[in-house]
Amino acid sequence: MTTSDGAVSAAGGEPARRRAERGLDALNLFVANVQTGFGPFLAVYLTTQGWTQTSIGLALSIGTIAAMASQLPAGAIVDAVRDKSKVAVFSILAFTASALMFTIAPVPLFVYAGQILHSFSSCTLGPAIVGLSLAVAGSGALSLRLGRNARWSSIGNGAGAVLMGACGYWISERAVFYLTAIMTLPALVAIVPIARHTRRRAADGPVTAGGPAVDVAEVRLPIVRVLGDRRLLVFAACAAMFTFANAAMLPIAAAAITRQAADTASLLIAACIVLPQAIVALISPRVGLWAQERGRRFVLLLGFSVLPVRGVLLAALGDPLPVVAIQVLDGIAAACFGVMLPLIITDIANHTGRLNLALGFVGFTVGMGATLSTTIAGMIADAFGEPAAFLMLAGTGFAALLLVWLGMPETRPVAASNNVLP
Repeated sequence: MTTSDGAVSAAGGEPARRRAERGLDALNLFVANVQTGFGPFLAVYLTTQGWTQTSIGLALSIGTIAAMASQLPAGAIVDAVRDKSKVAVFSILAFTASALMFTIAPVPLFVYAGQILHSFSSCTLGPAIVGLSLAVAGSGALSLRLGRNARWSSIGNGAGAVLMGACGYWISERAVFYLTAIMTLPALVAIVPIARHTRRRAADGPVTAGGPAVDVAEVRLPIVRVLGDRRLLVFAACAAMFTFANAAMLPIAAAAITRQAADTASLLIAACIVLPQAIVALISPRVGLWAQERGRRFVLLLGFSVLPVRGVLLAALGDPLPVVAIQVLDGIAAACFGVMLPLIITDIANHTGRLNLALGFVGFTVGMGATLSTTIAGMIADAFGEPAAFLMLAGTGFAALLLVWLGMPETRPVAASNNVLP
């Protein structure tokens, strides 16, 4: 069989590759909510354990700070490990350990340590999944594979939130974290066919620079040269501005909904969260196809153009039901940005030996954008009202769109448009 990178894969043949594809589907499904969903449930759980709001805020802040501080070192570590499946296993086991730490002893030392462990392993798992996706699909079909990843992650987020919420309601808040630990077990099983396939391909010889099981080149470029690449810097700025414009919109809208429709606020806010996830699951594979056929800039412009429109609509339409409908735009933007972020960075840094470091660098700028967004937008909302905050965020989104239009070059490899994921 000829791969999208132009090499012949005899590593177990087509059945092995298909098993690895299904393994990636399952991996994204089971780790999605475990990787991102601790925060709200942890806050509720610690409240039942007698923690004050200040103490809970400190615990959550420790997790946020640890995640931002871990981005670059975690990326460097993943670059250094040739077999990305081992990194994925370590990350998932760390999730298991952190969940159990919360349940066994919800005291500050264990909670803080669990938050740090969870944050660091989140920063290693994301790049590891990108590396495994690259090994299985090849660089030419990576856009389609990442679209498929996003679909299963979105389904996992929605299903996991429902299961964890039901567990907390019907059993106990502590049981949520036992459920989280259990959910990591099928994720570990899902890695097995992926690891077998990538190791066999590695034994057959390189398919991309550095071998099929990894996304590093045989010769690593200097860090300064990789992180100083103009394309990476421009994209990092675009990503930070996108996140700044996007992160605070839903929290501010949720606060407004709570004041206007207190009796149905929980249901409406849940709809605001679930609807974009459904849109992401629906269109992410199509987004990956567009990125391959029409280029990365086309998809970026599409996703970024949604932000200013969404901000203006939220400023103009304050009633709860229109706000829920506007969340469709959030799903479109999330699908485009979620697929493009790892794809564009792979385009730029795949053959430098520093791919995961580059992922960590952009991840850090995204974290900065999100942190500043909620703080600054909240201050503007308090001082001048929610419409002013939404218009500020819309203006930032429009500036990000202009930066993509004027400064971001096309990064799609020439051969990528001719490859289709088997």
